[in-house]
Amino acid sequence: MVLRQFLYPPGSCASYFFGCGTHRQFAVVDPHVELVDDYLATAEAIGSPITAVFETHVQADHVSGLPALVARSGATAYLPAGAGVEFEHVALADGDVVELGNTVVTAIATPGHAPAHHAYAVADRRRGTEEPWLVFTGDSLLIGDVGRPDLHVTGDEGGQARLLHESLRRLLELPDHVVVYPSHFGGSVCGRALSGNPVSSVGFERSHNEMLAIDDAGAFASALLADAPPRPADQDEIVAANRSGQVATRA
Repeated sequence: MVLRQFLYPPGSCASYFFGCGTHRQFAVVDPHVELVDDYLATAEAIGSPITAVFETHVQADHVSGLPALVARSGATAYLPAGAGVEFEHVALADGDVVELGNTVVTAIATPGHAPAHHAYAVADRRRGTEEPWLVFTGDSLLIGDVGRPDLHVTGDEGGQARLLHESLRRLLELPDHVVVYPSHFGGSVCGRALSGNPVSSVGFERSHNEMLAIDDAGAFASALLADAPPRPADQDEIVAANRSGQVATRA
């Protein structure tokens, strides 16, 4: 399995190129509009096409590169069921599996940051097992923090926070060795105390992420909603653009 991480420092965004070289099937998770050329160049250098593009959720802080990447590669778009987008895609339900050759992607419903949000657990059959060795967590589990619950709802932030608490319990069912790759790192407005390190593990976060230590859902919600940072600039316009699926030329 091939895995490449792409970091976009101006927005503290992380996206990922991964897949199976044996069967020439690759995918991108949470693509950024400014990095579409880079994803395509990576695929060209490897000599394999991009066949799938995954979004963990409809982004609120930056314009997605999914429409442009799909248009230029012919890849299939995959989003969580109920994402409310206006373009052709495959809607994934909790537990749905997408096979990219020896790379197996399983959707894990993790609502809370957004009502429709997935993490994607990834296994590699070349390792002789169907158990995941990494998980793309989007804006649910972050490094040193968790995603904020107030960007995609109005008036039910507490309910979303409780959903996120339940979602995080699901991610903590993964083994400690599973590598955590989130969609943001330190500096993003999608969390409050994100680490500048863009990679972690389930076990490390279990031991060191203070939000994960709060067992009571109500106490978790209260702590999560305290001292929320400002919302992203132009959030409504960004969300509308990402729902429309129109190809954007800049963030």
